Amino acid sequence: MKRFAWLSYDLSVGGDYDGLYAWLDDHAAKEAGDSVAVFWFDYEKNFYKELKESLSQSVALKSHDRIYVVATRDGKAKGRFLFGKRRAPPWAGRGSASGESEEDAG
Repeated sequence: MKRFAWLSYDLSVGGDYDGLYAWLDDHAAKEAGDSVAVFWFDYEKNFYKELKESLSQSVALKSHDRIYVVATRDGKAKGRFLFGKRRAPPWAGRGSASGESEEDAG
């Protein structure tokens, strides 16, 4: 199966950008803004698990590195962190508060 995805990456200082860029190039990814790429990913059963495994094999990730992916399925987009976790955004406290979830659906 194939799925279209947006990948946002935030690697630490000295992060393995060479490994990530090689992986993105191997998957014919297109640039989509600062630290964002879009691509099609082939998988067999579990999109998120297989994508995470594929990236883990190619990119030497550190504890503070973050990779977030948004993928479409049945006309809907869902997102989650493959590596790292959500942080307080720079806009926190400047507007009305909202709840957080581990997976974002739209």
